[in-house]
Amino acid sequence: MKSTRRAAAVSGSLIAALLLSGCTMFAPSPASTPTGENVSEDLQPFYDQVLEWKACDDGFQCATAEAPMDWKNPQRESIQIALIRAVATGDRLGSLLLNPGGPGASGVAFVRDSVAYATSEKLRSSFDVVGFDPRGVNESSAVDCYEDPDELTAFLYDLSPEVVGSEAWIDDMEQAAAEFGQACLEHTGDMLGYVDTVSAARDLDLLRAVLGDAKLNYLGYSYGTLLGATYADLYPTKTGKLVLDGAVDPATTDFEVSATQAQGFEGALRSYLESCLSGTECPFRGSVDEAMLDIRALFDNLDASPLLATDGRELGSSAMFRALILPLYSQTTWEYLTQLLTDVMRGNADLAFQLADSYYGRNPDGTFNDNSTQGFVAINCLDYESTSTRESLHAEAAELARLAPVLGPQMSYGGTSCDEWPFPPTRDRVKITASGSGPIVVVGTTNDPATPYAWAVSLADQLENGYLVTYEGEGHTAYNKSNACVNDAVDNYFINDLVPKSDPRC
Repeated sequence: MKSTRRAAAVSGSLIAALLLSGCTMFAPSPASTPTGENVSEDLQPFYDQVLEWKACDDGFQCATAEAPMDWKNPQRESIQIALIRAVATGDRLGSLLLNPGGPGASGVAFVRDSVAYATSEKLRSSFDVVGFDPRGVNESSAVDCYEDPDELTAFLYDLSPEVVGSEAWIDDMEQAAAEFGQACLEHTGDMLGYVDTVSAARDLDLLRAVLGDAKLNYLGYSYGTLLGATYADLYPTKTGKLVLDGAVDPATTDFEVSATQAQGFEGALRSYLESCLSGTECPFRGSVDEAMLDIRALFDNLDASPLLATDGRELGSSAMFRALILPLYSQTTWEYLTQLLTDVMRGNADLAFQLADSYYGRNPDGTFNDNSTQGFVAINCLDYESTSTRESLHAEAAELARLAPVLGPQMSYGGTSCDEWPFPPTRDRVKITASGSGPIVVVGTTNDPATPYAWAVSLADQLENGYLVTYEGEGHTAYNKSNACVNDAVDNYFINDLVPKSDPRC
């Protein structure tokens, strides 16, 4: 999805609130047995490769697969795809591939650090849970855009001296994006043009085959729903059981994505304020509407006069926005939002940068946990052809401010950021029907701020065999983090092949 990213890899106690780690000891397992299916001659070596699983990370197993860099020309150089698995603890039904979202999030890290957060005990009993880093991401052949991590910090946080929204400010933003793209090309090379979602979906089919599964079993969160739906459209007869949680609508334009997400986060912020104002620690008084106006004024004040943090960085409204939306992803982390707003209103920027750094995976020493930010930009610039022009930016900003008066302005003026990317976009913005596929379960949360519920409804309607499971509640994604109704619907589908006859409205 565009404009937001995963809410994982958060430092300190916030990790415990967002993720539940799982480290179970598993017995060793032999090398994989590929399905042996016939493909074109130039792809056969890839589909026939044997994965050599080795013990890693306190009880997991790791392996590396090779995939063609360019699926249209497989005889060109190959790339590597990193995998990790938690072997089934009970009667094994097959492999379950998992993607945590992003784009750019590491499936290897997600399974290694949080397999119990991602999947239920029932699923871990019945399936080998396999995490993978998509092409361009982290431990796989990865996008790289800098020599020194300070360069990425500067790209993310440096403030333009120009007035936000002015022509000169837009010039600065577009120049920074263009320079970042060139740096990515210099460090990554030709692979930068092949990290698109369609290519990653073809990798999924390769992984399915070398794992030995006749059909794909898949659990995708957030952006992972777009990857899963793309796979189903490319290989409908090879879909096994697919669950897409926190759905992305594949047919939306880049501006529609921003507009819908702005309203989603605005709704989550209002829900937070309703809860905050009923307590004793809330930094606001009065009504929700009044508190929303106070937050908007806070953003405007940061643009006019940024706050200086202890480490010398200046907190403007952009970094503050990233800090604010991170705890909005889950109701369990709203307490951090209260602390954030209290601190910034008192003139302290340090917690804001801690949260913004967590959003970007930046460590206190200035290094980064992974390349998720670089992967996010690179994949999105190939996936999303911009419908915005330099001339339309101001009108779009006005519309975003109308739809979401507090957070809409923070999501404005990004519509041309990929115009100077070294490679043109490759994915068509069209509905995905996956005609001829098996049943696909789409999970949507009614007040999901990052992937709004309307997208789940839309995707389930688009899919020829889509089945909607609604969770009536707060937060980004629902499976294994909401209630038994959602968990039972997903587990019964994966394990017992029971498709929900109608939306259970959990």
